[in-house]
Formats: sequence, C-alpha cells, structure tokens
Amino acid sequence: MRLFSVALFLLLPFSVHAACDGRDLRLDLTPQARAELTKAVDQIVYPEGNHWIARKGDTVLHLIGTLHLNDPRMDAVVERLTPALSGAEAFFFEITQSDMSVFEQNLANDFSPVLITSGPTLIDMMSEEDWAKIASAMAERGVPGWMASKMRPWFLSMMLGMPPCMLHTPDADRGMDARLTELADAHDIPQYSLEKIEDLITIFDSHPMEEQVQSLIRMTDALQAGDDQMAAMSNAYFEEKHAEILQLAKIVGAEESGLPPEVFAKEWAGFENQLLVQRNANWMKKILTLTDQTAVIAVGAGHLGGTDGLLNQLHQAGFSLTRAEF
Repeated sequence: MRLFSVALFLLLPFSVHAACDGRDLRLDLTPQARAELTKAVDQIVYPEGNHWIARKGDTVLHLIGTLHLNDPRMDAVVERLTPALSGAEAFFFEITQSDMSVFEQNLANDFSPVLITSGPTLIDMMSEEDWAKIASAMAERGVPGWMASKMRPWFLSMMLGMPPCMLHTPDADRGMDARLTELADAHDIPQYSLEKIEDLITIFDSHPMEEQVQSLIRMTDALQAGDDQMAAMSNAYFEEKHAEILQLAKIVGAEESGLPPEVFAKEWAGFENQLLVQRNANWMKKILTLTDQTAVIAVGAGHLGGTDGLLNQLHQAGFSLTRAEF
C-alpha cells in the first residue's frame, strides 16, 4: 500500500539498495507445500483475474486488481487496458494520489500517526531478545534501532513486509495504482478515494498497544519479506493469480513463524480482518452507491477474491461478472 511507502520515504534517510533479484519461491516448493497451496486456492471463489467487469442495469464497473509496487511489465498492461478504461466517468482508488499528497505534507510536519510520541517505546515493552531480533531486521532495511523503537507496532509490521531491496529503489511506489492515475489524468477523468487515511489508520491502531506488541513479537519471522517472496508475488500478479499470492504468503508465513498452527491461524485471521475484510466492507458501501455510470475500481488485487472479496460481494448484490483482458 502506498501509504506505507510514502511514510517510509519521509521517515528514513536516503540510501541506495540493490534492486530485487529474487527467485520465485514457488519453483522450490515441496510437493506437500504445492499440494497445500493448490487445495487452499481451490477453496476460494474468484481466485484469478485482475480485470473484471461488473454490470447491473446501466451501471458498469471495471474492477482492476493492482500491485502497489513498481514493475516495468505494468507498462504493457496499461497500454492494453487504456481502450477499455479511458471512457470511464470516474476512477476510484483505495486512496487517490491527491489525498495521499495531502497526507505526505501533514506527515512531514507531524509523525504522530505512525510514531509513538509519548510513553514507553517498543524497547520498553518487550524482552531484550525479542527487541534484538526486530532491531536486526529493521537494520537490514536501513532503519536505526532508536527510530524503529518509536514506530507504532502496526507500522513496523508493514515495514517488515517490505523487502530491503525495495526501500528507496527509484520509483518503487510507481505501481499499477500510480500508472492508472496517470491514465485518468491524461483523459481528465475525476478520481475519488474509497477510504480516508485517518479511517485506515484507526483500523490498524484499533487494538491496545500491548496486544499489538505481542502480535508483532509472535509474527516477526513470518512478516519479513525477502527477494524471493517479492519475485513470487510479482510473477503471480502478472499471471493474475491473486488468491495464490495470499495463500502462498500464509503457507510460508506459518512455516517461518514457528508458531503452533492454531496460534498462527488466529494471528493470520486478525491481519486478514484488518487489511481485507473490514476495508472491503467499508468500500462496498460506497461502490454500491455508484449507479447509471461507467467507473473504474482500482484496488489491491488481494481485495478481489474470496467470500469477503469485492467480486463475490458484487455478485451477491446482483451484478453480473465477466472476466476481461488484462
């Protein structure tokens, strides 16, 4: 999500990292893990497709699954999408570039939305061993321990999910969302946000600090992403296998966490509820008000599939769904 990359660029000193050059970890899955992944994906409704058209009466919605981080393969995708999307009357993003720019300006003057500004820091709220593990992971991402200790746990969790190779890579956040913004700008199409940044942060910061800290401790190993995870995510995205991206992250995370299955399942469910379920439900309230128009709904690809995904919710609301070219 661009919110986190924006905050990272504002918070951290500039440095140069090598570009991500990982090996798609799907290539090295054991037969057991591959079978587990296939079984999990098979149980999900609408597991594939990054471009779907939802129709109901005179309402036409182009749902585009996006990847928030840059990849040169996106240029060809946007070229293919342009004829279908350039005639839309409105574009809806998770958060528009203009709203994000306002947030950037405010954050430059007040870091309190993502930092602990009073009271004990993370160092004070966990054991020396637990903090050493987190501090080491953050150091790999160019973040000094004193700064990491002041980050809100949910924000630090998101940082761990970004591979070190992505931080400060030129145009790292020029993902599909940014490219579609450029498309809308070029055709003078109005753009709107599906959510407010303040509401999003409220969701992430809804649990007591102590609970957030304990969750961060339990999931430190599972949250860390590297080059191989990035390669797998990017490749699966262009294969339009968004459900596979999430289920692979779940399988790998369970293994990396070292947690008992029931403990990890509870933690994962909590992440899904905050990142996907709650936000999808909030977005649908706005999406269902769109009538008698053609609009583009561009959101992270992970929000499309599944029982609580936008596609299934639109189907339940009486829309017909057709997979389209991407």
